[in-house]
Amino acid sequence: MKNNDRRQFIGNALKAGAAIAVAGPLLFSAHKAQANNYTAAKDVPEADVLKFKQVPLGFDYKALEPHIDALTNEIHYTKHHAAYIKNVNEAIVAEKLTFTTEKEFFDHASQLSPKARNNGGGAWNHNFFWQSLTPNTTEPGGKIKDALTSAFGTFDQFKEQFTQAALSRFGSGWVWLINANGKLTITSTVNQDNPLFDNAAVKGTPLLALDVWEHAYYLKYQNRRNEYVAGWWNVVNWNEVNKRLG
Repeated sequence: MKNNDRRQFIGNALKAGAAIAVAGPLLFSAHKAQANNYTAAKDVPEADVLKFKQVPLGFDYKALEPHIDALTNEIHYTKHHAAYIKNVNEAIVAEKLTFTTEKEFFDHASQLSPKARNNGGGAWNHNFFWQSLTPNTTEPGGKIKDALTSAFGTFDQFKEQFTQAALSRFGSGWVWLINANGKLTITSTVNQDNPLFDNAAVKGTPLLALDVWEHAYYLKYQNRRNEYVAGWWNVVNWNEVNKRLG
């Protein structure tokens, strides 16, 4: 990508991220009323109200190269993810939400304003995503290996199905490996939704997530999502996935 083109893309990407983060002002009042039907009845000390925090990245921006480049990681973490954190916390204050845990927040996702819902999802999803990555990946082992074999036949069959879900996710969204009542399942969500939302089409406990928004890969791979997904398999933190399985 030429320098001028890259600078133009970065500028457009940041503008698009900001626009998405504050989407839905025309629907704000209606959703705020819905949320307040729940929150008005709760008397929660301000210090106990949920505040989303951005997890430390855990590795240098360049640590995932050549699979995910340093500039993408830097923009993704410091601009896109940071904006979700900032905007959801603003929404919590402005809408007088009194949730005290992330679980409680997502249990009422369908009642929230677009700003609270989209940015809350974006804040949590990215925290989960960064913790799913490592420059020191290993082959899946232990419980997760056995669980994947039981659910999908072989690891390669799981990998093929997960990859297909990533490539067939239309537009922006996420692909997930979840524990759905003891059964490992692959699902995908649009925009910044996740399987913890009360109105998720497929609900479950996330074990692994892949961000397929274009901002996650476009600087290096442009429109070649297939190459991004292929590279991502080389930086999956299977030890973390094993911990999540329990």
